[in-house]
Amino acid sequence: MKLLLDFLPVIIFFAVYKATDDIIIATAVLIPATLLQMLYTWIRTHTIEKMQLVTLVLVVILGGATVLLQDKTFIQWKPTVVNWLFGLAFLGSQFIGSKPIVQRIMESNLELPTFAWRNLNYAWVVFFIAMGILNLIVAYNFSEETWVNFKLFGMLGLTLIFILAQGLYLSRHIQNTDNQD
Repeated sequence: MKLLLDFLPVIIFFAVYKATDDIIIATAVLIPATLLQMLYTWIRTHTIEKMQLVTLVLVVILGGATVLLQDKTFIQWKPTVVNWLFGLAFLGSQFIGSKPIVQRIMESNLELPTFAWRNLNYAWVVFFIAMGILNLIVAYNFSEETWVNFKLFGMLGLTLIFILAQGLYLSRHIQNTDNQD
């Protein structure tokens, strides 16, 4: 349910774009949809995750610039900026604090060796950087419609594939941890 809620503004953006063939209108709808998503999340849980907050701020700023300046470039850069900020945060967490972000997020459910947490965190850094680059490649080398399709289906699909690969990596280390006990 949470995954659907997180992707709901993107799905709405996609649906409006397909209905109107106008990225400015789709972006104008994306902004309040994202605000409503955050409001709903706040009412349900009384918390907003930092990643959600970063996304909201960038949707409002870059989406607002897209609508005000009638220039799709700003909204097309949003996924890149979001991914690169997350990549930077994951990379920085290797050097700030006692644990990388991925360990802080997942350690209550998993017990892994320190090197596995570090490698997993670096994998997320590479993934976020690659997704940002790939977004720009699609935005600047393909049609607007292809970019919109990629934003929903391509990025979601690649994220799911990465998570599955991450699961395979984790399973090797979880088995090793279980065998040591």
